[in-house]
Formats: sequence, C-alpha cells, structure tokens
Amino acid sequence: MANQTSRASVCGGKLGYHDLALDWYTYRLGHRLFNGSYIWSWSYSFKTSPYPGQDSLQRVVIFGDMGKAEADGSNEYNNFQPGSLNTTYQLIKDLNNIDLVIHIGDICYANGYISQWDQFTSQIEPIASVVPYMIGSGNHERDWPGTGSFYGNKDSGGECGVLAETMFYVPAENRAKFWYSTDYGMFRFCIADTEHDWRPGTEQYKFIEHCLSSVDRQKQPWLIFLAHRVLGYSSGAYYGLEGSFEEPMGRESLQELWQKYKVDIAFYGHVHNYERTCPIYQNTCLRKASHHYSGPFAATTHVVVGGGGASLATFSSIRTHWSYFQDFDFGFVKLTAFNHSSLLFEYKKSSDGRVYDYFTISRDYRDILACTVDSCSRTTLAT
Repeated sequence: MANQTSRASVCGGKLGYHDLALDWYTYRLGHRLFNGSYIWSWSYSFKTSPYPGQDSLQRVVIFGDMGKAEADGSNEYNNFQPGSLNTTYQLIKDLNNIDLVIHIGDICYANGYISQWDQFTSQIEPIASVVPYMIGSGNHERDWPGTGSFYGNKDSGGECGVLAETMFYVPAENRAKFWYSTDYGMFRFCIADTEHDWRPGTEQYKFIEHCLSSVDRQKQPWLIFLAHRVLGYSSGAYYGLEGSFEEPMGRESLQELWQKYKVDIAFYGHVHNYERTCPIYQNTCLRKASHHYSGPFAATTHVVVGGGGASLATFSSIRTHWSYFQDFDFGFVKLTAFNHSSLLFEYKKSSDGRVYDYFTISRDYRDILACTVDSCSRTTLAT
C-alpha cells in the first residue's frame, strides 16, 4: 500500500439561490493500485460557502463531546459515548437543512488509539463529505504533561493535539495553537483553544480581541464565540463544587471583551449536558431570559452544548439565578440566520430531533454599531 497514490476527480456546476449563484462541486476519491488502475469512491457533492455578508438562508449546527460508537456495541468496552450515534443519525437525517457543522472539542475520545479515529471519521463521513465540519480543540485532543498544554493531565492519551491538527483543516496561523476565526455568510465565529492560556496579555487573548473587534457587523451581524471548556457559565456539578460555575479565570478574563464587542452567543462543551443562560454580564442578567429578544444588544447569552454523545454530567443542586433552561440529555444546537436582522436558535434532542428550547433575535444591525470599537463605556456592578 505504500506505493499507492490518491487523487480526486472534481467537476463544478451552479445553483441559483435568491438570485445569488452558489457553486456546486461533485468529487470522488481514488486509490491507484500497483497495476496502475484506480479504485474510486462514491461521488459526493458540496456547495461553496456564502461570502462574508451574503444575505441567504444559513444554518449552522453546534455541539461538543460527541465521540463514536458501533451500532452493535462490538468494540466499546465501557460504552462511554452512548449518544454519539443518535446525534450522528439526526444530523444525517436533516443534512439537506444544514450548511455547516462545528464540533467544539472532545472529538472522538481516541486517547492515542488511531483505530478510534478511523472509526470516528467513518461515522461522520456522510456529514463531513457534504458540508464543512469544523472542530475546536478539547482536553481529549491536546492535554499531556510537559507538552505546553494549559492543563497537565493525560486526557489526550499522548496525542498532544497532533491527530486533530492533522485530520481536520482549520484556518489557524499555527495549528499547534488551535485558535482561529472563520466567516460564513452573516456569521463570524471566533473559536478559542481552552487547552492554551487565554488570559489577558497572552497571544491567544490578543487573537480573541482581534477576532471580535475586526468583524464588520453591518455585513456579519451574528458574532459567535466558541470554546471547549466553559469560560462563561455552567451549573455543572463539578463547577458547582468548585464554587465558580465556570472554568477558573474564564469569564473574569474575557467578559469585558464579550460585552464590549457585543458577542451574541457564547458556546461551550466539556460539561456533558445542555444549559442556556439569560443575557448576562458580571453575574447579572441584563435582560430576563426569554424565547424572543428584540431591540438593542444587552449582553451575551451563554450556552453549554456538551451533550453530543459522551456520558452525561449532572447539574449542581444549587439553582443559579442566571440559568434559564437545563437538560440532562444528549442534543445539539442549530442556528438559522434568515437575514441580517433575524436569527433563530434551536436546541434539539439527539433521541428524536425535536426542538426542546429555542429563542429568536430580531434587531437592526445599527443596534450593534451604535457603540464602535474603543468607544464603549465600561460597565461594572458598581455602576
């Protein structure tokens, strides 16, 4: 097999949508055998991403901590990811209504076993072969003592991020530092790497501020922050015992940036459940949690969506005032941008694909341009 080569066969077409041309590509992959003949894969098709600011229907699925499993349970000794197949099946079932998938860390829990990566990529092939499948870095991809990870545990099984960095493309300047920004139509996604230091003064902190500040909100009104560990708010039992309800030094380091640059929603994995907060800043709900938000931006809504498939995590017995909706189950979030002023958020269970939590945002882009970069007044609990 070492002497075999691979190549792709690609042809293109166009699809009209809202008077805007989207390029469609059909492709297949092949392996050249020793005798010079090729074995070809099935043909797949995908469409190009909308350009930044393009006004068209745009649908994005977000989740973390999915993992992989065999349908017959044949190679899962402890069945740690019991919900992963349901999540995968629901996405495949709704694939015609999905344009982009973002898997924010703890991808397959291979922990050093390459065959587990093979199993995972085979599981998501029907999705990743058709729509962009973007990932973030989690503890099970990166962490290992003495390798420069922010945490010195052994969760990666010695992978140290190499497998994730190699198997998936991300537009990072340095893939060993797995933070990056990506634009998709009316969305700007700022994806942080919680396994590297994010605190003020660090290289990553400077990246986060640049990502948030450089977006043209007239073209891309929907500004989304994503990270694996919970840098915002979580009622997970572990964080409750710590008394922080967050990753220590998380929101203390970043909440001024979220507020200053008017981040609509911040997403996290790591805690294997679902939770949505009110629009919140410095532990204070600046608006009551609701199913419908309209008018000027008030504060960022924080969402834990770590129920992609790995064993579920319980909630703290302490009921926090900012926690609006909690679900101890497997699921994922779907964002639908209808235009520059209307966004739909839906939380769906992996078991049946039905919506169990939702909200809409309706506003004019001028509401988020009223306070320009470096002209925002500081807001504290004292004021």
